[in-house]
Amino acid sequence: MLLERLCIIILWSQFTKCLSLMGKEAKKKAPCPGLGLFYTLLSAFLFSVASLFVKKVQDVHAVEISAFRCVFQMLVIIPCLIYRKTGFMGPKGQRIFLLLRGVLGSTSMILLYYAFQATSLADATVITFSSPVFTSIFACIFLKEKYSPWDGLFTVFTITGVILIVRPPFLFGASAAGRGESYSLHLKGTIAAVAHAVFAALTLVILRKMGKSVDYFLSIWYYVILGLLESIIVLFIIGEWSLPYCGLDRLFLILIGLFGLGGQVFLTKAIQIEKAGPVAIMKTMDVVFAFIFQIIFFHDVPTWWTVGGALCVIASSTGAAVRKWCQGSK
Repeated sequence: MLLERLCIIILWSQFTKCLSLMGKEAKKKAPCPGLGLFYTLLSAFLFSVASLFVKKVQDVHAVEISAFRCVFQMLVIIPCLIYRKTGFMGPKGQRIFLLLRGVLGSTSMILLYYAFQATSLADATVITFSSPVFTSIFACIFLKEKYSPWDGLFTVFTITGVILIVRPPFLFGASAAGRGESYSLHLKGTIAAVAHAVFAALTLVILRKMGKSVDYFLSIWYYVILGLLESIIVLFIIGEWSLPYCGLDRLFLILIGLFGLGGQVFLTKAIQIEKAGPVAIMKTMDVVFAFIFQIIFFHDVPTWWTVGGALCVIASSTGAAVRKWCQGSK
């Protein structure tokens, strides 16, 4: 009963925050300098805490965690859609894109949670920052955006960073696989993290394609409803559906959904009042939080290979963000 009351109280708190963001007279400028960057920092912290809880949950499959997160977010999104009177289907010409956004976004979420469970928190977080490189490639293919030599350089940096993190034996020798954790599991987690970055990039390209013609909350609605359906189907196929036995795990599942939603809300608010370039740079704090949490809660000090890979990937994503920022300011 106490856990249920806590869940209701926190959900209501998050719901009221969503309503406060939905005012018709949204401010176009930050009420004080640096507020957008503070929102981004807070969003990075909330996402990192949600990732920590994913790593801490025991005996719950990544797909089941995704299903629980979709349920909790759905409880908040439905009242928001009713309040905004946007409906639940979306514009006819955009429904196919909404469906693709939902399927790709939910698949990306499942892959991310699996990566957190299969490999270290720092490694998985760093690899997810390769997403901007894939976004540039897919935007060139599907949206006919220009792919410059700078983008090619950032791609090389990203690939180098991922290789330093994975350390494949055919490049680094058999000693590279001598890890405290199973190297095969680490490799699966790395592949899942890269796949997450690819699907996240495709999702972003679809969101760009839709533009402002679709309400943000409607986009999230397709994400959670299709994510829930996809998770349920996958769970029945692999036969991994089971309620967590530990009360602490149940609390973690609730907090994963709430902290994840909070991160989305603050990141959206940051983008509304701050330029995209500084937001993208500040979001690299996700990696810093991941390294700190991994050391404090798992007593796992990242190797110098991981640090070097992180620097390469962060340099790539930061460079891409700065370049886009400079182009937009001209």
